[in-house]
Amino acid sequence: MDKIKKFGTFGGVFTPTLLTILGVIMYLRLGWVVGNAGLLGAWLIIIFSFLITACTALSMSSITTNIRIGAGGAYAIVSQSLGLEIGGSLGIPRYLSQGLAVTMYIFGFREGWLIIFPDHPAFLIDVVVYLLLFGIAYKSANLAIQTQYIIMAIILASFISIGIAAYLGSMQYPTIEVAKWGSFQGSLENDFKGSDFWLVFAVFFPASTGIMAGANMSGELENPRKSILVGTMWAIVVSFVIYMLLALWVARSCSEYELLHDYNIMMELSYWSPAVIAGVLGATFSSALASILGSSRILQAMGAHDVLPKGKWLAKRNKGGEPMNAMIVTGAMVFVTMLLRDLNAIAPLVTMFFLITYAMLNLVLIIEHNLKLMSFRPTFAVHQSIPWIGLVTSIAAMFIINSILSLVSFMVVIGVYFILTKRQLNTPFEDVRSGLFVAFAEWAAKHASTMSSKQERAWKPSLLVPIRDSETIRGDFSFLQNISAPNGSVKILGIDSTDNRNKFKNELAELTQSFQKRGVFASWAMLRTDAFANGANYGIQALGSAFFKPNILFLNLYRCKETREDIVKIIQEAIYSEVGVLLFAPHIHAGFGQRQYINVWIRDRSPSWKVSWDIGNLDLSILIAYKLKLNWNAKIRLITVITKEEEYDNAKQFMADLVDLARLPNTEIIVKKDNFMNYLDKAPLADINIFGMLETANFDHIDKTVETTSSSCLFVRDSGLENIMA
Repeated sequence: MDKIKKFGTFGGVFTPTLLTILGVIMYLRLGWVVGNAGLLGAWLIIIFSFLITACTALSMSSITTNIRIGAGGAYAIVSQSLGLEIGGSLGIPRYLSQGLAVTMYIFGFREGWLIIFPDHPAFLIDVVVYLLLFGIAYKSANLAIQTQYIIMAIILASFISIGIAAYLGSMQYPTIEVAKWGSFQGSLENDFKGSDFWLVFAVFFPASTGIMAGANMSGELENPRKSILVGTMWAIVVSFVIYMLLALWVARSCSEYELLHDYNIMMELSYWSPAVIAGVLGATFSSALASILGSSRILQAMGAHDVLPKGKWLAKRNKGGEPMNAMIVTGAMVFVTMLLRDLNAIAPLVTMFFLITYAMLNLVLIIEHNLKLMSFRPTFAVHQSIPWIGLVTSIAAMFIINSILSLVSFMVVIGVYFILTKRQLNTPFEDVRSGLFVAFAEWAAKHASTMSSKQERAWKPSLLVPIRDSETIRGDFSFLQNISAPNGSVKILGIDSTDNRNKFKNELAELTQSFQKRGVFASWAMLRTDAFANGANYGIQALGSAFFKPNILFLNLYRCKETREDIVKIIQEAIYSEVGVLLFAPHIHAGFGQRQYINVWIRDRSPSWKVSWDIGNLDLSILIAYKLKLNWNAKIRLITVITKEEEYDNAKQFMADLVDLARLPNTEIIVKKDNFMNYLDKAPLADINIFGMLETANFDHIDKTVETTSSSCLFVRDSGLENIMA
């Protein structure tokens, strides 16, 4: 592929932006605006419209000086800031609206042409203009830019014709007489039944929405950082001055009646009307040309990022660097919409998508400002109020123009976003979302730190799993997932004393990804030490100061290769550090059985069976049982064995109150008078039995319990920070 032709500030940004702003509304509707709103009202409408576009242009320029912007203009800016999903949700509607704008400009050209040649077939005019536009754009952007130079000369000639008319005395009314507020009589279309300021604003505002014409060429600019800023801002300043002067000219040159009844008044007032007619044709043609160039490049950029199906095909360029396939698709869409013959119902929606683009660009800068990341160092900085003004005025303008279509356009963007999120797009560049999430996390951490240290209602299982090798955890993978899912987390602590750390790190990373693929947030850390117990204890101590610290230590008694004395040390450190303990003793044959029943054993509490906020070393046991019940779709049994018959009713009531206060559905209560170990052999079979554990684990008792129940057992020690009744 040949080297892509690059453009400078004047040809690549200033010219297409200026020509898009100086469009058909300037020639055919500015007089009507002044006739309704008066000179003061018209100036206020122009100022308000250009305030929105100027603030947005400043925001866009500031962002582009901070990134290496790719192809696609606003799509590229938003994608590189907030990710492909949000960029695509904006880019797809914007591409469609830009394509529809081409058709509307073709129709506008036809109306101007029919002023000269009223007998020419309308559809034939549309087709000829379409073929000419498509041919120029498909040939090359360079030819399109050169064509726009010619159009700029034509528009300049129309201004000269107007200037000569003004010099020769067309401005017959003194400024002091015309500088007034209008009577808002309406238009020919509504039989002059009246209008208001915002209705007139809605008619004029699309004239100022061409500021993206140059930015859309971002992928073909020699220096987009400089060109987008300088070219766009100069185009806005120049066009603003032109609109203000033209409003003054028509106000001083015509009566209110003439302005309201004659849309061609600007042509009739000019020194040489053919020049203004040519200006109308040139303005609509240049706007259409800029739109077809910009829309095809938005489509090509989205194709390059696989936002759309057939992305590679859409992203393909020819030898001259032109997005030929994207141009073909765009040309086909324009031709189909031409067959509709009337886009009046769709035209306001085009404006809505322009305004949503403006709002999003301002929002991006607001986010960048407030995150205060070191990476945000624009070479062109604007005051923080600028994007806020741009955001508020853009949204306000949407609802002023058409509140129903505003809601529809927002729904379209949101709908496209959710569709794209399901596609799991692979973003090829770094965006600001990570900083955004970190900022939210920091904000939450700062506010949560001022609250109660226990935060029992916010409790979620956050497991710390110390391991010496990956084989230790693989057999417990599904069990850890069942305890944690869906909102818990797993922190794998690798403890290594060898020099083969890279292999172990890779294994830890793979395990973490496996948990995340199954909906469990997981992370890993690594310590190098010879003593496993020391490594586990160092991890407990170090992570204890973290905000999102682990709250449960998980150890597999039979898979752990350490001595039981080391396990005792680890458990004692966890208890001291207020970390709950799950000591898992799996049955070698039974495993988890059918995962239908969970037995939770409650010690004999005689003679005090009163349910209080602190129910002792029982909260974590029931919480884990409840998590397993949800993920296994199992049934919980609460079992207690008493030694005195007279305590039966009290024990039964305690268990019933506990089930009620803990909100445990489908839970069976069993109270038996017997010897504990004797009843253990006769208890209903379960797929896992959960027991409380003393500070010093009795391993002989644990081994015997597993053997007696013929099931996997879990021995639990509360941290004191859990509460099943919270």
